[in-house]
Amino acid sequence: MSRYDEIKKGLMEAIAYERGELKDGVTVRHMSVASLRSFTPGEIRQIRLDAQMTQSTFAACIGVTKKAVEAWEGGRSKPDGAARRTLGLMQSNPRFADEAGIIVR
Repeated sequence: MSRYDEIKKGLMEAIAYERGELKDGVTVRHMSVASLRSFTPGEIRQIRLDAQMTQSTFAACIGVTKKAVEAWEGGRSKPDGAARRTLGLMQSNPRFADEAGIIVR
């Protein structure tokens, strides 16, 4: 490969990288991510009940304390982004934690 071709290839890769088409030599896809939704205390409780979990198990599954779940269900606080994403997954599929291997039987 000539010096010119090497420089041209490098410039084309730099342009593709800047456009988001390359990431460390790997092609990446552009996509949209669903926005995080909020949950009412009643919805959070229903998600937990649909998953057939105690507050303790539900908390461990999501990675928070039992007191956090109590506060969410009591309307005293709201879940953060990661917890909200997990709640959405569990709402759409009550068996999410089982199927994802979070629950060990």
